[in-house]
Amino acid sequence: MEKVFMDIAEWRRQIDELDREIVLLISKRAEAAKEIGKLKRTTDLPVYEPNRERVVFDNVRTHNPGPLPDIELVHIYERIIDVMRAIQRNELASQAKSATKREDK
Repeated sequence: MEKVFMDIAEWRRQIDELDREIVLLISKRAEAAKEIGKLKRTTDLPVYEPNRERVVFDNVRTHNPGPLPDIELVHIYERIIDVMRAIQRNELASQAKSATKREDK
């Protein structure tokens, strides 16, 4: 396979495009986490599920093609999961507030 040579501006344009794609994917993941938060509320499941997080980390390591070392990729995912947990907590909190307001009426 012939290597394509690009200058720094071309590499930066490529990175900018990749960043836009990553933002869209993270937003989709956040929407999914929000919906899971709703389901957890109705089924009384906890927001923090360490076994599920282990499955996510194993999946990330298994599908990592490099060049990022597994440990670094897992660190990134730890932060993503922290944010997703916060979204679920906020979803649970907003649902609880809505339920309280309905009960007060």
